Amino acid sequence: MAFLKTLKRTHYCGGLRKEHVGKTVVLMGWVDTRRDHGGLVFVDLRDREGIVQIVMNPADPQIASAHSVRGEFVVAVQGSVRSRPQGMTNTKIPTGEVEVEVSQLQVLSEANTPPFVVDDPKVSELLRLKYRYLDIRSPRLQNNLTLRHKACKIVRDFLSNEGFIEVETPILYKSTPEGARDYLVPSRVNQGTFYALPQSPQTLKQLLMVGGMDKYFQIARCFRDEDLRADRQPEFTQIDIEMSFIDQDDIMDLNERMVKTIWKDTIGYDVKEIPRMTYFDTMNTYGSDKPDLRNPLKLRDVAKVVSGHGFKVFDDVVARGGAVKALAVPKGGNYSRSYIDKLTGVAKQMGAKGLVWLKEENGAISSSVSKFFPPEQLKKIYDEAGGQAGGAVFIVADDFDVTCASLSALRNELGHELKLIDESVFKFLWVVDFPLLEYDAENKRWAARHHPFTSPKDEQLEIMLNRDESKYPTLLAKAYDLVCNGYELGGGSLRIYRQQVQAAMFEALGLSEEETRLKFGFFIEALSYGTPPHGGIAWGVDRMAMLLCRTDAIRDVIAFPKTAKATDLMAEAPSPVAKEQLLELGIRLATPADAGKSKQV
Repeated sequence: MAFLKTLKRTHYCGGLRKEHVGKTVVLMGWVDTRRDHGGLVFVDLRDREGIVQIVMNPADPQIASAHSVRGEFVVAVQGSVRSRPQGMTNTKIPTGEVEVEVSQLQVLSEANTPPFVVDDPKVSELLRLKYRYLDIRSPRLQNNLTLRHKACKIVRDFLSNEGFIEVETPILYKSTPEGARDYLVPSRVNQGTFYALPQSPQTLKQLLMVGGMDKYFQIARCFRDEDLRADRQPEFTQIDIEMSFIDQDDIMDLNERMVKTIWKDTIGYDVKEIPRMTYFDTMNTYGSDKPDLRNPLKLRDVAKVVSGHGFKVFDDVVARGGAVKALAVPKGGNYSRSYIDKLTGVAKQMGAKGLVWLKEENGAISSSVSKFFPPEQLKKIYDEAGGQAGGAVFIVADDFDVTCASLSALRNELGHELKLIDESVFKFLWVVDFPLLEYDAENKRWAARHHPFTSPKDEQLEIMLNRDESKYPTLLAKAYDLVCNGYELGGGSLRIYRQQVQAAMFEALGLSEEETRLKFGFFIEALSYGTPPHGGIAWGVDRMAMLLCRTDAIRDVIAFPKTAKATDLMAEAPSPVAKEQLLELGIRLATPADAGKSKQV
């Protein structure tokens, strides 16, 4: 038989429809299921586009091997498309009205019995990761990866049509502090020195603006050696964008149009106008700078109504400038003590020391702090928090960040528990006016909220240039985050483009002139040769695909992901390397004893 040489594949299995009846087709794919009905063998043949039923008569010498085919065998067939007999159609699959009567069959590759049935939802994730190449055969993963591809193609087309030029930047680059640990690569040629895998192409894309490229984009691979979670991997992909001679509205409008194009052209979803909120309004309302707007629950400030009544916890927090915020929950009046204890645990995981509760039932307010407040004051607190009849109110009093984080976690928990979230919709938000700096109490210095290349607001430039540290807490950034359904989809800023402002920023972050020269000397010098005003944004491709595919695990949209411990179970990486390789690089691994001595020093 001449499969592959002269008998080329004519159709994908999942592409056959009623209009193909009577046509001779050549199909190639995997045996999904096999049913032997005596004289005839029925096989569901699968490829990336779907499944179609093929029918084989082993009595025909051209297909005598039909009895031998088993699950996951790779086969090629030629045959005629026909309508399925009346009453035998399968409405669950797109090809359910037709089948292929096979005239020629060739087994291209046999298969051992796989360790699990492809696309069985009961299979453990660890087993699926170990045999990822088998898991990729599942329609679920193939559809996810195909949708990811479509989204990326739309991005390339959209940005190209907007006048952007795709430029590749180096993977082997210089270690620059950007908030996470670098993955380091030792140099064999220059022993004792190291490259770093880029956490992002941040300085490189800014240098492209210095170079006059004007509009740049890249679907870039990035690497960060940090703790993992469901929406984070050690290596990831981002849509990297930078453009010159623009203000904040220009780049936000561009990205809003791109959002609408991606969602419409991939899944047919119409994204409405995207609202904007300042960072502080977002935190005060939702307790998070990436809120899920599908959840209607909101926070309220109750500091005034709870303080000054002798309850030390509230009074002390208010006195030191902390926050006392409440979350009102409908129909929470019947929550049991054990369930409230569970919610208290959720708050404590985010740093709260406890959780005050109030419940309304038949007009009466009960509370965990009833002995500290008279009934009329409890009613005032309950009403100020937005409590409803038959509902509950939860209060956290602590530093601003802890209070917000704790109630945000409760808001997310209860939003899902009470089924308040419409999973079919996408709610986008622009968060703007972030703090430029945040104080690192452990290291006793200021740190960049986003990264050290973000520009302060124009009206606050003098604070930075005058090194007025007393006003650093008031500095706001020309930064913006794009949020969707509780995830940060993208983040960006307008950049510092004047050398003296960039030098002042490095100084504010506690970098000495020598440290600045060693880490960023090339960049500081570049700014002295005529730099246009510019800004950009980076989207997480993995998170974008995760949202489009309506899954909550980023591993579902990555072909070969790592585990939560940053390991590849399939390839068994990372793994030891030969001693000779280390010697070539001038590296000696520390023994446990060496590590102990290092800690003592």
